[in-house]
Amino acid sequence: MPQASQSNMTGLSSLREEIEGALETSLGRLSSETPQRLQDAMAYSLMAGGKRLRPALVLMACEACGGQRADALSAACAMEMVHTYSLIHDDLPAMDDDDLRRGVPTCHKKFDEATAILAGDALLTLAFEIIASDVQPTSVALDCCLDLARAAGPEGMVGGQMADLQAETAGVNSLEQLEAIHRRKTGRLIRASLTLGGRIAGASPAEITALSVYGNAVGLAFQIADDLLDVEGSVDKMGKAVQKDASHQKSTYPSWMGVEASRQRAEQLVDDACRAIAIFEERRLPLEELARFIIARDH
Repeated sequence: MPQASQSNMTGLSSLREEIEGALETSLGRLSSETPQRLQDAMAYSLMAGGKRLRPALVLMACEACGGQRADALSAACAMEMVHTYSLIHDDLPAMDDDDLRRGVPTCHKKFDEATAILAGDALLTLAFEIIASDVQPTSVALDCCLDLARAAGPEGMVGGQMADLQAETAGVNSLEQLEAIHRRKTGRLIRASLTLGGRIAGASPAEITALSVYGNAVGLAFQIADDLLDVEGSVDKMGKAVQKDASHQKSTYPSWMGVEASRQRAEQLVDDACRAIAIFEERRLPLEELARFIIARDH
């Protein structure tokens, strides 16, 4: 993969600091009615670091459409909560059975399986509470809740995860089938990150369409980059086990296309994504840089 530029890293790092602070504030809204162990497990996973890619996309999309970043911070936090819930559940023994996430023990290893399941459930539901409470006007909050629910639910991320689990035993019959799985499992939440930011900024239908096309392309490029990192990455940089896909004989882009063709496909998708957001002129640049970073990252 090409090397990530300094501007890619600096821009994302700056947003990450802002997002981290907002996430801490969001957790602070939990009352004493929430059992302390549940609060600890939620905070443990949510504040464990990571790229914060999805909430960054919410903020960048809002600004690309002429909105104020501060107005989208709550939605950005909600998006990261949904993503974190999915990671907690994916790591469970019944799913991917992972011991490490972001360089630290997974939630069920740090606490226990029941607490991890409940922490994931709590983050998912808190995400919708935050959008419903904080996003204004109410009609925009409703649209954001719908976008997020559809992206995370049975026709989106959860459905994609189910199809992925089935494919581990039944196999994948075509590259098109593999792509369909990952457009749901990974891509839908990334696309929703873009549309949430756009809706909060009052984006036009044409702008929402442009963000959706960008999100579809970037989401698939992100998954291909992940597949390549599983082949070429290191545990130290990834913060989790690598080469698990091959050991489980799992269908991936490199297993279907080879490493070099997969890399070229990811680069083509990023080019497609960048063309889609030309409508935003100069305001497109942060999104364009982030798309390039997605396939240049080493973790």
